[in-house]
Amino acid sequence: MNADSVPPHLFAVTRPLPLEDVSRLLEYTDAQHPLAWIRDDRGCVGVGELLRYDFFGEDRFAAANDIWQKISALSTVDDPLNLPGTGLITFGTFAFDARSEASSLLVVPRMVIARNATQAWITEISTTPIDDEPKLPERQTESSWRGTKLLTDLADEAYLSGVRGAVAQIDRGEAEKIVMARRVISAIDASDDLRIPLDRLAERYTDCWTYALDGMMGASPETLIRQTGGGITARVLAGTRGRREDELADARERDELLANKKEQHEHVFAVQSVVTALSPHVNDLQVSPEPFALKLPNVWHLATDFQATPGDGVSSLELTAALHPTAAVAGTPTSDAIEAIYQLEPFDRARYAGAIGWMNSHGDGEWVIALRCAQIGEAVDGERSVTAYAGGGIVAGSDPSHELQETVSKFRPIAEALAP
Repeated sequence: MNADSVPPHLFAVTRPLPLEDVSRLLEYTDAQHPLAWIRDDRGCVGVGELLRYDFFGEDRFAAANDIWQKISALSTVDDPLNLPGTGLITFGTFAFDARSEASSLLVVPRMVIARNATQAWITEISTTPIDDEPKLPERQTESSWRGTKLLTDLADEAYLSGVRGAVAQIDRGEAEKIVMARRVISAIDASDDLRIPLDRLAERYTDCWTYALDGMMGASPETLIRQTGGGITARVLAGTRGRREDELADARERDELLANKKEQHEHVFAVQSVVTALSPHVNDLQVSPEPFALKLPNVWHLATDFQATPGDGVSSLELTAALHPTAAVAGTPTSDAIEAIYQLEPFDRARYAGAIGWMNSHGDGEWVIALRCAQIGEAVDGERSVTAYAGGGIVAGSDPSHELQETVSKFRPIAEALAP
């Protein structure tokens, strides 16, 4: 729908479910076009598509927030549970750059099936009053999966050239940090069941948000913003080392990351960008006193957590817009880094390193940075394109070959998920 069209009056009804009925959430979403938001023992899936709004350009976040506020104001919600993820909600994914040809969008599903550690529920959403109690749809068992092998460790002269160009700009004083990305392109069979790689990601990366919306899918370790129950949390990741199978070698990688001045310097940029963006909108902002090493199956990350309370009544999407893009995915200064990315990367990032998440009718929600991901295209001649992305921060003294190897580690989650 066009964002300028008259917003519809929506009706949403949430009811509890037996927890055992939704032990495998992914069985309820579409195999070729899944909508999912899962982390460990909680999350949700969407069924069907009631509304869809596409946005482009500089005002994509503001336009999306505006239409959602109008829809929310007109909605009638029956939600006795009043939990994060109950009631009327929308899902969104946003392009990294305002100049991107990729659309940013909000999607309202016809049904949301969700759970946390102790409760489960179902929400039906309609443009007409809902007279009957929401009922679970039939489960869809997993079907075929041929998958694809992502060739992430091949020579990539375009990326190496981009890193060298970024270092040259930094050496000339045009930026302090520039995040450079790679992409790897492949294809899968049009009949492949995308819930299978999502299930792999959800099972292996329980500390990440496994997500899928409009073909954008992955497992992000970086929470851009979480605003629920009057509290706000965020997490920044900047600085990476690959994991090692040997326990002692792995511990050395972790310790070297914590002690490395370059990585610490890069991390400070990312932390400061979040503090600067959040401070005008929140109260009682608290920051981890020191970065800590976050352990994931494929990498170690330097991480910093943030906590705050809402300050001026802004929605989670407005906070997301204020934060995007952080120094962790763009660089410092942000505007100079974005321009350098536009000049040096030989492709449109589309939704990679943009924001993806959900929001309810009160403006609460959860948004992460779209990382460790791939965009799956629509079916053409029996195949669907796969475009996977990974990147890393470039600062003074960055070595192109080391940066290339870091991207290989970051490709690993999506490469393993999509493997045959």
